[in-house]
Amino acid sequence: MQSMAEHYFQQGREQGAHQTSIETTLNILTERFSNVDANQLRTRLEAITDLNRLKQLSLNAAIAESFNAFQEALNANSAA
Repeated sequence: MQSMAEHYFQQGREQGAHQTSIETTLNILTERFSNVDANQLRTRLEAITDLNRLKQLSLNAAIAESFNAFQEALNANSAA
């Protein structure tokens, strides 16, 4: 059984990974598509609780042909 301290430590690590993934995605989008405000997506990204989905979106941000293509991937992920 996990102690309370271990539980909170694990929870903190997960929250940190979640936030890092969001920041990474926004940074990639900002660098690649400087003519758009990527921060407009922050609320939508923060609503995603699945860390694997956030990691996939970071990859999508790096390879998307356009900001709109990334938004389509985000919408597709939201529908999944």
